[in-house]
Amino acid sequence: MSTEQYDLVIIGAGSGNSIIGPEMDGWRIAMVERGLFGGTCMNRGCIPSKMFIYAADLAEHATHGERYGIDTQFNGADWHSIVHRVFGRIDPIAEGGRQYRHSLPNVDVYEHSAHFVGDRELEVGGVRIRGEQVVIAAGARSFIPDVPGIDDVPFHTSDSIMRIAQQPQHLVILGGGFIATEMGHVFQALGSAVTIVNRGHLLLRAEDHDIAQRFTDLAADRFDLALGATVHRVSMTADGVAMELSTDDGPRTIEGDVLLVAAGRIPNSDQLQVHAGGIETDEWGFVRVDQYGRTTAPGVWALGDINGRHQLKHMANGEAKVVRHNLSHPDDLHTYDSRPAPHAVFSSPQIGSVGLTEEQAVASGTPFVTITHAYGDAAYGWAMEDTTGFCKLIGDPVTRTVIGAHLIGHQASMLVQLLVQGMHLGNTVDEMAVGQVWIHPALSEVVEQALLKLIDAFDAA
Repeated sequence: MSTEQYDLVIIGAGSGNSIIGPEMDGWRIAMVERGLFGGTCMNRGCIPSKMFIYAADLAEHATHGERYGIDTQFNGADWHSIVHRVFGRIDPIAEGGRQYRHSLPNVDVYEHSAHFVGDRELEVGGVRIRGEQVVIAAGARSFIPDVPGIDDVPFHTSDSIMRIAQQPQHLVILGGGFIATEMGHVFQALGSAVTIVNRGHLLLRAEDHDIAQRFTDLAADRFDLALGATVHRVSMTADGVAMELSTDDGPRTIEGDVLLVAAGRIPNSDQLQVHAGGIETDEWGFVRVDQYGRTTAPGVWALGDINGRHQLKHMANGEAKVVRHNLSHPDDLHTYDSRPAPHAVFSSPQIGSVGLTEEQAVASGTPFVTITHAYGDAAYGWAMEDTTGFCKLIGDPVTRTVIGAHLIGHQASMLVQLLVQGMHLGNTVDEMAVGQVWIHPALSEVVEQALLKLIDAFDAA
């Protein structure tokens, strides 16, 4: 079998698609993508889910308008219209990206699965290709737990749940992470009954414990929660699926018409057979990279979910910029961003987070103090009658800096950015709190007042 030679082979047209630039016009490039262009974020992750979530937020607001003396009500969702609005906009963008790559004279597009067969050499669609340099940006996929009967029942993952033909009457979700809580919010707000089955006793257990506890407490008012669960069997019923499980409260059988498996994600390195290319992975299957994005195989780079650094789209985009530079500037390598990576969970309430959790601060041995500040203690939070949202800050009293910030509540995904900015620019808490004018009575005063409270904690330490 002959081998096609390329200057660059890119595996994955998500963040990897942004690597090709004008400086590579003289290169011969292979783009390998077995699915839709745009990757997980564009087609089955960040973008469509937030479009559904926006609709869910509107439905939730309409349901609870009476709290503010407003006569609003939620009369139901037109699921087909919602799906059409989302994917009627997204699918043409993905197809446009595909057609554009096909149109470039120096780029060959391989729309097949690929796997390594040697040093920078892959087999894809019955053809062998080899690159002087290879970029692995092939992402991750849903993890399917080893539950008896799971292979014999119809179920959805985040890949398919947003494209289902009918809105579920009763959605059963296996898992308690961000996909489970975001999709739970969508379907419950739009009128479905939702049961969340989680082996842990807290939802979103990767968050700071206080955040996870508050979210779990609030979730119990919206969802049927089966926590601390051991699932014994899943089986089909006349109307859908049944799940037999046990919890601390005893055995349960849960029946629903749709099952969503949201038990985490695993890297696609095994499907790529990266070891055949001399590429090492860690014990979880993530491709090992150094600070420049290089794998253990010369000339091979890895970015995004498959390297396991963050599994966040905004971080993958940043890594793609670094790799793009490094491919063309071998004597001036840039490094991946090593600052704390911010993230958000777009459920209801939202969560925004950056830096160490309190548990991680304890484990690090770093001196720290913590404070919490309620949304309702700031003027706008009081006006909203918010009794559940709060901002938690973890600070280093020696350097007087924030080392962890965690918010739960209205627009937490935006409020946390104020803290990300200060942390990434190296500002002290004093500079962040009093070095700018804060608009009154904006909700951002929650952050200002939390910072001032942290200053008092430093001074008392």
